[in-house]
Amino acid sequence: MTGLPERRTVLALVADAVEAGARQGKACAVISLSERTLQRWQRDVLRGDRRPLRVQVPSNRLSDLERGQLLAIANSEEFANLPPSQIVPRLADQGVYMASESTFYRVLKAQNQLGHRGAERPAQARHKPRALTANAPDQLYSWDITYLPTPVKGIYFYLYLFMDIFSRKIVGWQIYDVESSERAGEVVRDICQRENIAPEQVVLHSDNGSPMKGATMLATLQALGVIPSFSRPSVSNDNPYSESLFKTLKYRPVYPRTAFDSLLAARQWVGRFVHWYNHEHRHSAIRFVTPAQRHARLDAALLRKRAEVYQAARIARPERWSGGTRNWGPVSIVHLNPEQMNRNAAEIEGDTPLKEAA
Repeated sequence: MTGLPERRTVLALVADAVEAGARQGKACAVISLSERTLQRWQRDVLRGDRRPLRVQVPSNRLSDLERGQLLAIANSEEFANLPPSQIVPRLADQGVYMASESTFYRVLKAQNQLGHRGAERPAQARHKPRALTANAPDQLYSWDITYLPTPVKGIYFYLYLFMDIFSRKIVGWQIYDVESSERAGEVVRDICQRENIAPEQVVLHSDNGSPMKGATMLATLQALGVIPSFSRPSVSNDNPYSESLFKTLKYRPVYPRTAFDSLLAARQWVGRFVHWYNHEHRHSAIRFVTPAQRHARLDAALLRKRAEVYQAARIARPERWSGGTRNWGPVSIVHLNPEQMNRNAAEIEGDTPLKEAA
């Protein structure tokens, strides 16, 4: 509402602007006022806002006693698990009219009683996984399972793939014709033996699939001293490194266009992919060194040599360089699910934890 003193002030301001040469419509636009409203005010400068200040209370509203009775009926043992659309007809069958269906909905909504009136479990709040970091190999692993097609529609081979998040090296893999926590535990046990993993040395992150949280897998991790970490249900961004690796695998130009004929054929193809990925592929997130080079801590020397090459090229032809040379410094720390305050720093550093490009 705009009181009469405020209206007079606005009219005076617009009049001053018009007298100074401004157009009335432009002056109204500056103060976010409709010109038609201003014209109505100008026709009767003594008329203020006549909208009533009182709050209308419907005469037919439910009394506090009636609202209490309605809530008591809705929460009774007979109707507690039913929506208003079921309660009102049943009451009518009993010769009782308490209120309309819309009134039931309105009163229940005001009491926050509309959601989950059935026996199903209410929605649960899911908390983001704790932030994890790695500054050396064999500190933080990620793993997942992906399907590989077979000649029989609806039947798949299952690729178990484990990677070191710091180096991006595939540290272990296997293909089975079943998806189970027992097989996953076998792969983990083999990885820990080959990588000489000590108890409490590695955190293993995965999603919430049954093989990841199966009793056999969890018992194996506990026996090996591997610390488990899990994503939220149905949130692929909580496990971005494995998701990115699977995309790299399936978008390779040499990925078979037809199904794998046998388990042996699938293992042979994935074996060739793993060798290419670990020993030939220059990974963009680790300054274009191979995962095997970074896992063996050879990347720092390689990157220093690249920096020297660039510096020599700049000295030889300085007119071709308007700024500094390319950043060939090694990525010193890798983040998994960082907190919001650290997310920008992680992206600037070259580590993109949400959707990285492998």
